[in-house]
Amino acid sequence: MTATTPQTEASARSPRWLRALVLGLAGLFYAYAVWNAVAHLITLARGGLDGAGWVTMGFGVVFPAIVFVFAALVGRRRGVGELVLVLLAGLGIVAVFWLSLIAYSLTLSTG
Repeated sequence: MTATTPQTEASARSPRWLRALVLGLAGLFYAYAVWNAVAHLITLARGGLDGAGWVTMGFGVVFPAIVFVFAALVGRRRGVGELVLVLLAGLGIVAVFWLSLIAYSLTLSTG
């Protein structure tokens, strides 16, 4: 007889389609963040960017995808509720980073 932990029981109880739905919906929010960063990068590139601006804004494009993959890996063995919380925390991190990029881009345009 094998001992089961509450963590494995929670994963076993949550249906696979529900986990896929949560990941899909969260993926849409993360994809919106990527799309928004690409649009902002194109707008700033028309006005001219230096090397540091390209690197920073380029990282702003890939950062939401990195956070999504990391959050999905952290929440893969947890229940659906914990997966939702991890993905929401990741979206909060992306939002804070996005606000930092907006502030940085405002300093670029005034300089």
